[in-house]
Amino acid sequence: MSLCRALSKLGLCSRKQAEVLVAEGRVKVAGKIVRNGSMRVDPGRDRIEVDDKRVVAERKVYLMLNKPRGLVTTRDDPQDRGTVYDCLAGLDLPFVSPVGRLDKASEGLLLMTNDTRFAQRLLDPASHVAKIYHVQVGALPDAALLARLRAGVTVDGELLTARSIDILRSGTSTAWLEITLDEGRNRHIRRMLDACDIEVLRLLRVAIGRLQLGDLAKGKARHLTAEELALFAA
Repeated sequence: MSLCRALSKLGLCSRKQAEVLVAEGRVKVAGKIVRNGSMRVDPGRDRIEVDDKRVVAERKVYLMLNKPRGLVTTRDDPQDRGTVYDCLAGLDLPFVSPVGRLDKASEGLLLMTNDTRFAQRLLDPASHVAKIYHVQVGALPDAALLARLRAGVTVDGELLTARSIDILRSGTSTAWLEITLDEGRNRHIRRMLDACDIEVLRLLRVAIGRLQLGDLAKGKARHLTAEELALFAA
């Protein structure tokens, strides 16, 4: 794998940050400074150092975060907006990455880890890991609209479907839907509903697989328990 990817997989930093470290001449492989982040290395065999300290694999960390609305799911934001990493400030953690994304206006359950295999397995469409969302909409969906959504909606030539769509509760002018996806495309739910002229007022992810958001406070993160981690066992 490339040197930058190796530094990320070892839990030191993101690939983007690794590129900076390499460009600054702070990374050595087998005792020699390397300025090519694409150089092929084997992190299990090659001695990789940053600032003259050997980089070794960090302990595996698995976090669940209740993402607040208004934060972006990136490490560094060029527009200097708040990020989900603000919620991890003060915690003694190796570098962790989000497993998938929630857009800035969305909230709820977000997993973060430095275990790339775990993340890749959850993100692989073939794994069919269900993700459950509670969505407040500015309309009162009728049977015809639900049937249209359940059949799938084509947006820009892309068929967007959901595993299930049900009404949780309705008010006088708004309703809450429970939408379950087993794949997550860019702004999947928002694009589906927008194509049907339905305004999304809130979008909250409440579960990934059998893991529930529960009563975790907004903006707080905690480690998964062994029992919770076992819910994702292959």
